[in-house]
Amino acid sequence: MPRTIWSGAISFGLVTVPINVVSATEDHSVRFHQYHLEDMGRVRVRKFCETEDREVSGDEIGKGYQLTKEQVIPISDDELSSLPLPTAKAIEIEAFVLLQSVDPIRIGEGYYLQPSGQVAAKPYKLLRQALARSAKVAVAKYAWSGRERLGLLRVRDDVIVLHAMRWPDEIRDPTELLPPPVELSDDEIDGALALMDTMTREDLEGEEFRDTYTEAIQQIIEAKRDHRELPAAPEPTEPDRVVDLMAALQESVQKVKASRGEDAEVHDLPKTRKASKTTAKKQSAARTGSAAKASGRKPRRSA
Repeated sequence: MPRTIWSGAISFGLVTVPINVVSATEDHSVRFHQYHLEDMGRVRVRKFCETEDREVSGDEIGKGYQLTKEQVIPISDDELSSLPLPTAKAIEIEAFVLLQSVDPIRIGEGYYLQPSGQVAAKPYKLLRQALARSAKVAVAKYAWSGRERLGLLRVRDDVIVLHAMRWPDEIRDPTELLPPPVELSDDEIDGALALMDTMTREDLEGEEFRDTYTEAIQQIIEAKRDHRELPAAPEPTEPDRVVDLMAALQESVQKVKASRGEDAEVHDLPKTRKASKTTAKKQSAARTGSAAKASGRKPRRSA
């Protein structure tokens, strides 16, 4: 059972839902410590007081805000938990919006909201079902760890999930990262869409979506523990410089189909739209000429 990170309530108009917040995710990364290579002694970071020049313990350490070079304002955890804010002990719902209207770059870590006690069961279910039926998400404000945050509430498997959100001014402007202007043909875009169709899936389950990095680290640890030869690393391959986009797209479609055991035969992608239009005009002119001959009239010259 994951531990409770924060306890409070969801404020939904005049409806209050007592909740406990627990993490919705787990980190399975392999963790490393720092060691002195000469004798493999553990290297640790120790905290020293600059004034007394001695190591201090955790219960001697607190928070402070440096007002000037000489003056520091101490701030206790009790003072932070008792901030004069309605969001200090509540997740205040401010609005409801469609999920599509929220830029994914603003959505962060996810947490499960657990109803706290029997009194929370009915209002929790009410909010959960209202969110599910409306197909909307709630945007809320709450205060954790010394700052007020923006959050998004949605439903996942009958549980309400809170996602941390970034404030608008925390998102950097990407304009300066844009590439120089280039021209793309309609056929190149159609080719990319064809590749996307080939790679489209209904879920994110399967061998392609497992953490191979962590598996490789574990293989190295086990080999060194057993004094075995380390697993061979694959030869790095330099990415080819793409000269012909259409050829690269066709080859990509072929590789995806082959990896899935499908028919790897790749048919030519649609011809250029310009050529198609020209062919259509010729066919139209031919039909007009035939009709004119049949009626004894001269065909009109197209402008």
